[in-house]
Amino acid sequence: MSLAQLHYTSAPQGPDGPDGPDGPDRPGSRFTAVTPGIPRSLLKEAEPLLGYEPPRDAPEHPGAAELAAFPQAFSHTLLSDGTRLLARAVRTGANGSGGPAGSHTHAVLLPGDAGLPGGGLPISAWNSSRWASAAPAGGSPAQLEALPPSGLLGREALVGFAASRGPWLPGFLASLRELAEEASGQQDADPAARIVLVERDSADVALWIALACAVLPRDRADLLTFTTYTRRPRDARQRIVGVLPGDAPEPDGRDHRCRVHDCTAPVPVPAEHTPTDIWAGIAARVWLGRAPELFTEAAALPGGVFSPGALAVVALCADLAPGPDGRTAAAGWAHTHARALGDARLRRLVEAFQAGAEDRTAAEFAALTRLFTALPEDLGQRLAAALAPELRAGVADSGPGITRPVELLRVADVLGVDCTDLLPGLAHRLARSLLAGPEAADNPDLLTVLEEHFELRTALLSALDALAAEDPPAAVRLLGRTSLALTAVQALPHLRMCAGAPWTPAAGGGDGLAALNAALRACGVSPFTDPLVLRTAVRLVWDGGAPAPGEARRLLSETGSDAHRAAGTWRALVRAALDTPAETRADTDTATIDDADAAALAHDLLRCFPDELEPRVRGALLLLEFAGEIGAGRAGPPWTERVLALRAEAEPVEPALLARVFGTLTRRLLSEERPEGELYALIHCGEPELLSTYATAAKGERVRDRLRTSPAYAADCFIAWSSLPGANRAWDTTRTSLLDKVLRPAVRALSDEDTASVERGLERAGLHRAEEFRAWNRPGALSRLSRRFGGLGRPR
Repeated sequence: MSLAQLHYTSAPQGPDGPDGPDGPDRPGSRFTAVTPGIPRSLLKEAEPLLGYEPPRDAPEHPGAAELAAFPQAFSHTLLSDGTRLLARAVRTGANGSGGPAGSHTHAVLLPGDAGLPGGGLPISAWNSSRWASAAPAGGSPAQLEALPPSGLLGREALVGFAASRGPWLPGFLASLRELAEEASGQQDADPAARIVLVERDSADVALWIALACAVLPRDRADLLTFTTYTRRPRDARQRIVGVLPGDAPEPDGRDHRCRVHDCTAPVPVPAEHTPTDIWAGIAARVWLGRAPELFTEAAALPGGVFSPGALAVVALCADLAPGPDGRTAAAGWAHTHARALGDARLRRLVEAFQAGAEDRTAAEFAALTRLFTALPEDLGQRLAAALAPELRAGVADSGPGITRPVELLRVADVLGVDCTDLLPGLAHRLARSLLAGPEAADNPDLLTVLEEHFELRTALLSALDALAAEDPPAAVRLLGRTSLALTAVQALPHLRMCAGAPWTPAAGGGDGLAALNAALRACGVSPFTDPLVLRTAVRLVWDGGAPAPGEARRLLSETGSDAHRAAGTWRALVRAALDTPAETRADTDTATIDDADAAALAHDLLRCFPDELEPRVRGALLLLEFAGEIGAGRAGPPWTERVLALRAEAEPVEPALLARVFGTLTRRLLSEERPEGELYALIHCGEPELLSTYATAAKGERVRDRLRTSPAYAADCFIAWSSLPGANRAWDTTRTSLLDKVLRPAVRALSDEDTASVERGLERAGLHRAEEFRAWNRPGALSRLSRRFGGLGRPR
């Protein structure tokens, strides 16, 4: 059969050539030779496909070496009547007129239902020796029976090229599969969908096309349209289009029709969240394994060449590693199509799965489990025996997460692999993972395994109970999220307490101790039997804090020191004494019974835990105990010196403790019953924080009320606050503020009788005291004494 041919010349317009306007060298673009009988309509449709547009930076007058470097536009295009146009366009030298270089296209027409003579694929004619680079002499094409291949696209050339383009292979093959699957449903196919290959050499584009044809089934490869070079890829009519780097389409996330693969750019790095095309990954491994014949084998299996499982099966049987995803796909495919493999190939496949794989995933194990159910008994036993070490290692894996070991345990159950000895360790890891991330409890595989494994469930609950004793809030969060039921045959005291949470003082009617006792009743274990339940209950009720001092005293009294010592909860009792702020009444500035409870608690702690208390804590408790004695009126002097000495031993002192102690001391220093030397000890100590507490208490309503109602108390305060002017700056600041802002308003609000009573009280203390008071209280200009009492004396 002789092929119908077309010769077409593309040349710039210019003056007529030497042969005149109708000669073979006439400038312009035109057909220069056509096989007779080709319809004019077909020529009109083919003509736009035959032109050649040189690269942007191409020289107008290229030499021989430059002409050889021009890209070849080798194309295969489907025409509207089903005919296929196979063409090669090349750059030629300048014509006889001396104008710019032109180009020549030699094309043949192939019937829609027949390929090249000899059965070759269109791409095989790349660089065939029968392509002409000039118009035939006489204007009539010579008879052309075949386009023998050049041999440049042979098997070795393709596998070598695939190796050189390894990073780009998976992406290209994924695009090829998508394009082929779209084209298989002709009505839904997008005619503008195409693959754009960016290469510097059109010969490399031809290799890509040949590589694609080696993958595709023969009928699809024969109809694949392509061009190895174009300047306008978006306007091309072919499915695979080659361009030079400068002509690559700009990336457009909204246009999925052009799948651009730039092989001149840096090596592509797969995006972290980009879905993996499993078939493309396997196909790339086949090429890199130098075994393209496997595509033909896969095409003969159910599902065809684009089935990841079919391709992975033939790869495994050929000793090629298709990766974990490929093995998973192969196992899934073989489960469904085991009979299609035949006995010999099935056995070979099982042998491939028997080989150990460090990257085997839980999904692959699950697929192998399904395959196991479809295998003959002997092959199934061999597979199970081979997988047993991997399964046991996976179940025993101490890595993060619980999904994989749980899934592998289910696989081991199906395959009959005994993992009983691994369950305690697995249960401990599961317990830690569940407490760290309660959402893991929603894993359906975990729930199924716990239903199927009584031993694992029992061990998991025991492990959770032990960990709940260490971190009760985490156990509360877990039990509040999951439906994990607590069995009646296990004690699980800590879990039972956490399941009953919240245990708060509010749940006990405002009494934390009542809430704690309710929690202990729920756990079903006495703290004398297992002191650790006491620790869990304390943590649940007070949520990492401490009880009030009164609650702590009752708790220590009811439980005894031994249980607290064993549980370590004596530290919570210490915090109750030292860290709990003092409560005050709304109508006065006096401390509540809470101060007495705190001091009594300190006394009990010193008595019950003498060996456990470190020196600093012991000093703090002694300080609190002494403050309680001061408040109760049992402490003999010196008060201030003793308080400051104990404070030094307890440094750093808790702020709440210091506020409680200084508050108690200053309230007593503001009373008339204070020992004679304590006021002077306060003045001379110069302790800013103590003086500040003293001033705050003196400005409180309790002191103001007594000043307004007790002339004797007003006289006492005048004596105290006018004493030792200039002793130190801190005292001068304090007493000046108290005289001006506290005592003066109170005295001026007194009746004349009460004022006289104040003066009589001061006369009993010494005549000069009464005179100083009258001078200080005299209205009008400040006298020398009033300036003195106003704190204007020299600081020491």
